[in-house]
Amino acid sequence: MIILLITAFIGIALFEVPGLVHKKYWRELIVFLLFLLFAFILSLLQIMGVKLPNPTKGIEFVVKYFLSFLK
Repeated sequence: MIILLITAFIGIALFEVPGLVHKKYWRELIVFLLFLLFAFILSLLQIMGVKLPNPTKGIEFVVKYFLSFLK
């Protein structure tokens, strides 16, 4: 399963990166690679069975915090 994950992410990178390099979108390339790395790490942890926290509570806290300023 890990080999399939690695293959999928390499395929995504091979599909997207050459176009960004050819157009010289260096900032976009860096952001893309950071997001790709983050997604790869989360996917790998999930495949390995690591229990990941649910982001819903964090998002709910942030939204309620900013909505409290509107009252």
